[in-house]
Amino acid sequence: MGAIIWLASYPKSGNTWMRSFLHNLLRNPTESYDINTLTDFTYGEAQVRWFRLFDPRPDTEYSLADVQRMRPQVHRHLTGLSADSIFVKTHNALLEDQGMPLVTMEVTAGAIYMIRDPRDVVISYSHHQGQSIDYIIDMMRDQAACTAGDGSNVYEYLSSWSQHVHSWTHTPNRSLLVLRYEDMLDQPVKSFGAVARFLGLDVARPRLEKAMKMSSFKVLKAQEQRKGFIERPKRADAAFFREGRAGQWRKLLTPAQVARIEDDHGEEMRRFGYL
Repeated sequence: MGAIIWLASYPKSGNTWMRSFLHNLLRNPTESYDINTLTDFTYGEAQVRWFRLFDPRPDTEYSLADVQRMRPQVHRHLTGLSADSIFVKTHNALLEDQGMPLVTMEVTAGAIYMIRDPRDVVISYSHHQGQSIDYIIDMMRDQAACTAGDGSNVYEYLSSWSQHVHSWTHTPNRSLLVLRYEDMLDQPVKSFGAVARFLGLDVARPRLEKAMKMSSFKVLKAQEQRKGFIERPKRADAAFFREGRAGQWRKLLTPAQVARIEDDHGEEMRRFGYL
């Protein structure tokens, strides 16, 4: 039985990119792995299929308390899928909900946490949700914010963007690697090399660069254009892999919208060099 290495982030902050990189690095394929098979290697803890092992009812009948009661069971089940540590995606904050922890520490080996400038998250998440930017700004300041169950996944408890970031990063820990999305773009060898070292891997530079190339935004976007992406929500008004750039907020947000985001999240933004 293994243990979980969490791939944790607020939505639209590089989680799927990281999953693709790990897929290509550790399996070392001859061509980029199919994005629609990511959950075969990096599991999603919110997937309904795990919860149905413990409650066969339709997920539409699950209450929030039902989901939280089953989460630790799901996490323990996932560790039994491999004798080695496994990668599990989550958008949950490192908090409690319904009186129960969202992350089961007893089966946790570590975590990679990805953070992105919230001014860019707002834009990407608005397309992902098919909602206005102002709606997402309000959502990102809401400490009770959750993702909605959608038939494929149960709800995940986000809290506010600031609380999400704080919950995962406020206490330094050797079992935690924190990466900025912007550094993954601008300093990929340093950033993804840090991931390999964090996992205790001695990876030759050519293999690292091969995995980076196979999981580049250009490659992922081309895959989605050719055959779609099963993780793209039906309500989305754009492709899942839409732009993959930093700093778009400077062109797309109004001064008032920028001010609201910075007022809401200034403390954590300053911690990570966004202000």
